[in-house]
Amino acid sequence: MTTEARPQAPTTDGPPLDDRGFPRFWDAERETRSPAERDRVVLERMQHQLHYAYAELPFYRRHYDAHGFHPDQVRSIEDFTTKVPVITKKMLIADQREHPPFGSYTPEFAPGQIARIHGSSGTSGTPTMYAVSHGDWRRAADVHAMAQWCAGIRPDDLVQVGFPFGLFFGGWGVVQGAERIGATVFPLGVTDSERHLELITTLGSTVFSATPSYCIHLLSVAERLGIDLAASTVRRILVGGEPGGSLPGTRKIIEEGWGAIASDAGSTSEMYPFQTSVGCEAGTGTHLITDEVFTEVVAANDLNAPIPVGDRGAVVYTHLWRESQPMIRFAPGDETYLATDPCPCGRTYPRLPEGILGRLDDMLVIRGANVFPSAVETGLRTIPELGPEFRMLVTKVGALDELTVEAELTPRAAGEAPREELTRRVEDALRRSVQIRVPVTLLEPGTLPETTFKARRVVDQRPRA
Repeated sequence: MTTEARPQAPTTDGPPLDDRGFPRFWDAERETRSPAERDRVVLERMQHQLHYAYAELPFYRRHYDAHGFHPDQVRSIEDFTTKVPVITKKMLIADQREHPPFGSYTPEFAPGQIARIHGSSGTSGTPTMYAVSHGDWRRAADVHAMAQWCAGIRPDDLVQVGFPFGLFFGGWGVVQGAERIGATVFPLGVTDSERHLELITTLGSTVFSATPSYCIHLLSVAERLGIDLAASTVRRILVGGEPGGSLPGTRKIIEEGWGAIASDAGSTSEMYPFQTSVGCEAGTGTHLITDEVFTEVVAANDLNAPIPVGDRGAVVYTHLWRESQPMIRFAPGDETYLATDPCPCGRTYPRLPEGILGRLDDMLVIRGANVFPSAVETGLRTIPELGPEFRMLVTKVGALDELTVEAELTPRAAGEAPREELTRRVEDALRRSVQIRVPVTLLEPGTLPETTFKARRVVDQRPRA
């Protein structure tokens, strides 16, 4: 689809329509393409990007030469996975330090070629800078529109955005895609929670977009104010920015509390401005837009080793079209699993049934068991008496790491007694999701800091070596 085209509600014979009278797909040919035909396009783009990067971007030439790799070695998608070395955030940061401001994995820009500059802060606080050309920014708008169309956003929607607007790419992709669709956009950003709720009512917003943690936090604020969000005008929730939006328990809380369909949209700062995945209205997980950002799930201990579909592994991303700062086999350290069975929505893209499960470096080894924050959240979200906030306290007892969970009660549950039975139910839920016993402490509402953007759930209290 060209950047000028836009689906409109037809009045005569035309493409399949949704229940609102609009075409079901943003780009039907692309979204319903056979996997074999899509793989042909993907392989062509892989080969193009590899040769472009090797010829034009010194970072990649040095990296590939050091690993004895040449783009001519890739003749299949399997070759791409098994032969092309990965890149990491640490490598990008180091290269930008040596070749400021954008690194030697960025082409030489002539004046006027850069459309946007964004960034993300690392642990050192030094931003990693991302430059986006005009051509890439225009293409990204169409990809975001296709993703949001999959999530049910249409030209007659009013989209209220609760992501921050600043150096971080954050909500800019939401704005970009919604504007491309032709929807009305209200980029309010991060502000007072009561203000968000007030303006939803005042404006009649039909779509709300923020992190899943913030959407759940707003439910608790609405309850305190006596506002029934399920009766509001919001009918679609677009979440992203952190794992959790595709976890069944978390999605159920958001959908039931808001009375809306929730869709999880995923990407990383490095892969922006392009959307990597988006949840569809069928509720089957997030579709991977693999002919834009090719997504692999490989062995966590060997990022050049393929694994069977359905097995949990590490995510590796590749820009297939971006020319300004392309990421080729970028490993962000996230974990997930794939599904390729048909989706009721008709799209043939593969899916992540539970989205991104979490970061591999967030995994805790507790008494020999691998524990992810997402598994703890899955267990807690099955207990209706618990509020939105919780945290995981990690300590060391002797040679072993130990985990304790603190979870806030809802205001209604806080006034009920006794709590021994509720504590037992919460611990049973965690045992089912985590596979080990985890002690639980129930807290009064408002004990933990409120989540207004991304939740920080793990508190590491282990002594530093």
